[in-house]
Amino acid sequence: MIQFFLPMVPPTVTHQEKQIGITKAGKPYVYEPAELKAARTKLTDYLTQHRPTAPICTGVRLVVKWCFPRGSHADGEYRITKPDTDNLEKLLKDCMTAAGFWQDDALVASEIVEKFWAEIPGIFIHIEQLSGGRG
Repeated sequence: MIQFFLPMVPPTVTHQEKQIGITKAGKPYVYEPAELKAARTKLTDYLTQHRPTAPICTGVRLVVKWCFPRGSHADGEYRITKPDTDNLEKLLKDCMTAAGFWQDDALVASEIVEKFWAEIPGIFIHIEQLSGGRG
């Protein structure tokens, strides 16, 4: 089991914000806007401090609690506005793969994702190995 908290304001930019550009030759290409690149770098840097000694190679359950600065909301109140949890998770799992948590994020067979308004912003991450599965 791995469990930790990243004390940071979670990024609200998501993997879905990649853009399509056109080369001078008229060919399309995909690129990441500067804000998405910065979020990816920040997340990967924070995650690297918590990576396992060797990449996980078995099925896992990933529990993530996104804690956004609460502003006028109550501490612990669910956040029911954008960004969508699936888009937040895509960027996070890509960064976790880049940081060396697992061989491939396809190993995440179970996910629990919640987003809240919180007095202390950050991202809580819990990873546990699944038993009984075959890989």
